[in-house]
Amino acid sequence: MKTVTVEDFYKNAAKHSDGAVADLLPVDINKEIGHFNVFNVGEIFNRVKKDPSYVPYNRRLYYKINLVRGRNVAEYADKVINIEKNALVFGTPKIPYGWKPQSMDQSGMFCIFTDAFLVQSKSGVVLDALPIFSPGGCPVFEISDEQADELSLIFKKMQQELASDYLYKYDLIRNYVLELIHYGQKLQPFTNYGNSHNASARVSSLFIELLERQFPIASPDQKIVLRTAKDYADRLAVHSNHLNKVLKESTGKTTTEHIAARVVQEARILLKQTNWNISEIAYSLGFEQLSHFSNFFKKQTSLSPVEVRNLAG
Repeated sequence: MKTVTVEDFYKNAAKHSDGAVADLLPVDINKEIGHFNVFNVGEIFNRVKKDPSYVPYNRRLYYKINLVRGRNVAEYADKVINIEKNALVFGTPKIPYGWKPQSMDQSGMFCIFTDAFLVQSKSGVVLDALPIFSPGGCPVFEISDEQADELSLIFKKMQQELASDYLYKYDLIRNYVLELIHYGQKLQPFTNYGNSHNASARVSSLFIELLERQFPIASPDQKIVLRTAKDYADRLAVHSNHLNKVLKESTGKTTTEHIAARVVQEARILLKQTNWNISEIAYSLGFEQLSHFSNFFKKQTSLSPVEVRNLAG
């Protein structure tokens, strides 16, 4: 699972729309703290010269509010949501997701912004404290044609202000963003989910992908980032109990057992194939204390790290 920055967003958008990054940026984008921009979905899709492509399941380092008008599929770790017509979708760095347009008949608008754009001193809110951006929720809301038309007017106001030379335009745009957030928080979450079996299989697959991305360890300075079951659950934006239940049902092993087995496998490789000292190996595998690593390894294999290294020699 990749982490997508604002810069990555613009590079990808330019690549898929036969344009340049500069074409997509507001002319005075660097004059304000934080980042904000708004786009017309129809204009972007009209510039795409091929079928709409799948946007991979990734974690974005920015916020996004998307007025969807068209058939799409939103894929989260624990759910797949089929959008047949209209939806209001909220994206947050806390909740990774994938996106798959089902046709070229797409319209609507969306905006992206960083947390610095809606910093509390300027907006009066703490983004991560807002219910709509809380992990574990469903940030996709089904709306009617009338509601979509109403929301479209708010996006168009943001677009007009962004192009204006009004001195306080970003303060006004912040108010429009907050209006969209409060509009969404009054709606009921989307309930058109894919079946639970597919969702469970997806969670298992994404967990294994995340686990494998931690390895191989290429140098003593490299250290695995995700070490505990909670680390993985947080990255997938699911509850750790749910992740554990899904893995147990689909693989017969708990989250902790999967992690331990893969860490032991990597430890054996490093002990046998490198000349790193055991403290370096312990550190790279997420253990702050050598004794903790030795106890863990012996519990899993009945051998100490030193014994494994000596056998290899």
